[in-house]
Amino acid sequence: MSIDKSLKKGGGLSRTRNVLTRPERLALLQEDERWKPAQGVFNLPKTKFRRLAPGQSGPKRPS
Repeated sequence: MSIDKSLKKGGGLSRTRNVLTRPERLALLQEDERWKPAQGVFNLPKTKFRRLAPGQSGPKRPS
């Protein structure tokens, strides 16, 4: 059963997420060279993720 559209909140997700989806975690781990596709997608290592406020710069990653 679906909810009537007059009862839905506008804008969808209004606050920032504090959990990454699996593809986002895989991309982050692959960027840090902590995961390779041959390892599979289960038992992934933990990742720290903190969204910064607009205008702030995060830690500099070596390129």
